[in-house]
Amino acid sequence: MKTVLPDFDAAYWQARYDEGRDGWDTRVITPPLRAYFDQLDVTAQPRILIPGAGRAYEAEYLHQLGFRQVFVVDIAPEALAALAARVPDFPEAHLLLADFFALSNDPPYDLIVEQTFFCALDPALRPAHAWQCAHLLRPGGTLMGLLFDTDFGPVQEPPFGGSREEYRHYFAPYFNFRHFETATNSLKPRQGRELFICLKKKAE
Repeated sequence: MKTVLPDFDAAYWQARYDEGRDGWDTRVITPPLRAYFDQLDVTAQPRILIPGAGRAYEAEYLHQLGFRQVFVVDIAPEALAALAARVPDFPEAHLLLADFFALSNDPPYDLIVEQTFFCALDPALRPAHAWQCAHLLRPGGTLMGLLFDTDFGPVQEPPFGGSREEYRHYFAPYFNFRHFETATNSLKPRQGRELFICLKKKAE
């Protein structure tokens, strides 16, 4: 699989953190993801992956709920360090400083959480992203989260926008669509511009 493009490599993202150009960082878990996590069965202890996790407020919230098989992956050291500082008992082995596209599916994940990772990728990588999500999940596993359903214009760096029609094209070969609609409980600045998705990997 194609890996992240050099223009948006670890040095690029670390520089954005260092310069305070981190507008994607809400400083808190967003309401649509919190509502979904609150419905999960903690006794099942699903294996959860959060790619491009940033400062990983989602991982922190899941950890507080008692989920112990949560893994976060990012290519910027700042992102993982921030989570480790806030949640000292978060397992160090679950902080993956790595390229999402190079991750192994052994063992596979039950759930992948999408939160501002897709929009951070060069759009040319979107087909590869959909394939990799399916590759990392067990059959019947879930890809859920938020995608920007908006056009940011002719930008040269993230975030990159898009439409639900475009996204459906990428994910339809690998997933059944359980939910694929405008989020009703987004943060105020994002209201009407986020698509809440819940997709189930097709049987192999």
